[in-house]
Amino acid sequence: MIISIVLLLLALVLFGFGFAMHLLWIAAAVVLIVWILGFARHRRGRQGGGRRYAGNRR
Repeated sequence: MIISIVLLLLALVLFGFGFAMHLLWIAAAVVLIVWILGFARHRRGRQGGGRRYAGNRR
């Protein structure tokens, strides 16, 4: 009886770990895509010259 409860708890923990890792991989992929799009946008907008946030200096 105790062995089956321990095995059930172990299966639950491993399932939760796998689910969390899957969500982390999806989040990492989304962040990577946003990062690459940011680089592409920054390079395209750089043709006008100057830095993006340099206009607020006094």
